[in-house]
Amino acid sequence: MRYAPPGLCLNDFALLRDEDGTYAVLHLQGPWTAEFDHLRMETSYGRATSTDLVHWQPQGAAFGNGLPGRFDQQAVWTMHPIRHSDGMAMFYTGVSGLTPAGWPLQTVGLAYSERTDGTGWRRHGTAPVVEADPRWYRTGERMGWRDPFVVPDDETDGWVMVICASDASLPVEVSGCVAWATSDDLEHWTVHPPLISPGDVDELECPVLERLDDGSWLLLGSIGQTRGFEAWSAPSLRGPWTRRGPLGPTGSYAPRVIPAPDGTRVVLHTTPRQVGLTDTGDRCRGMLAQPKYLAVHGDCELRLEWWPGLDTWLGEETDRPALHAVGDIGISGPVEITLRTDTPDSARSALAVGCDGKNLWVTGPDGNRLGETVLTDPAATLRILTIGEYVEVYADGVFALTTLCYSGHPAPWTAVTEGRERTIPVRPIRLPDPHRDDASAIWPGPSTP
Repeated sequence: MRYAPPGLCLNDFALLRDEDGTYAVLHLQGPWTAEFDHLRMETSYGRATSTDLVHWQPQGAAFGNGLPGRFDQQAVWTMHPIRHSDGMAMFYTGVSGLTPAGWPLQTVGLAYSERTDGTGWRRHGTAPVVEADPRWYRTGERMGWRDPFVVPDDETDGWVMVICASDASLPVEVSGCVAWATSDDLEHWTVHPPLISPGDVDELECPVLERLDDGSWLLLGSIGQTRGFEAWSAPSLRGPWTRRGPLGPTGSYAPRVIPAPDGTRVVLHTTPRQVGLTDTGDRCRGMLAQPKYLAVHGDCELRLEWWPGLDTWLGEETDRPALHAVGDIGISGPVEITLRTDTPDSARSALAVGCDGKNLWVTGPDGNRLGETVLTDPAATLRILTIGEYVEVYADGVFALTTLCYSGHPAPWTAVTEGRERTIPVRPIRLPDPHRDDASAIWPGPSTP
């Protein structure tokens, strides 16, 4: 259900779909460590393939740092490959070094491939193709010029690129913006003033553009301080852009949109882990999470909903304990659902989901709040998913909350409402790689003596 390369963390990624229906993910990868090293953590792209967006097979590294002295000599960060001629063009972030205060110097480069499977890349020259323009964007300390995303221009025969940048006209702590540039040939670009500059965001990372069925545009952007992502919409690429608010809750980051095998539009995103696979470990880069259905209703009302393509990975209902499971519950008042207990024979909760209507939360050992959210409307149903330490909650079918918990033993799910307890049947999840035992495998549950 989740994927990371053997023994490594996974960060920002790009999705490809070949003509035979095979998917490929290109992703940043780095070692397990609490401290992020800008120059050593992400120096190559991993690659994996799938036929269903759930079961991923690692295929090794596909791209790496440039030669010494070049703009990408120290690190290569987020990428975006697009179809070009009979092959592909890939725009990517290159890091040349650090400022005197230790901030990474970022530019955008270009590579080509004659293939369409995410391999065989060769760089276009030795210099970047797009750099931050100091008239509008920071170019030194606290700069941003990364995470390119390119689409055909809807007003010309050329191309539009959006980039994560820092608005030079705003205080640095609220300067996160989406820059944009245009090109006729993918190799020569004109940089323009910010496309979106909210004025209340520290970093607006991993911008993604998606054209909707009515011809309008959707932009998803990851928000640094909330560690979730938000949505904007516009009738054309040049705007005007309307902020639609949060789409992915805290803990979901770096979204990408792609057609699923069933033809529906889905969103995949990253999710963190914790160092040492313990509740006390610092959060670090982690995994690729399973797809969510991107529902668009009415006047661009956007929701992430349960994707039915996951149902084939679910077993028959049972009342028995399951570490990896999905359960549904209807609610009409305050409820608390215990998913794991502190020992196999105890009734003391180590992981629980609670809801009193509009307030939704997850608690760990001793009732400590691990995550919470306020729903727009009171929920009538909850769907809860647990895969190892990873927890997701859907309220009335909408992805609303996610968190991590490394404590407790699997137990029958029980719901308590107004002092009355009942058992909640669950559907166990069949893991794509149940026998993986490397550092990136799904948490197998509490260790036994």
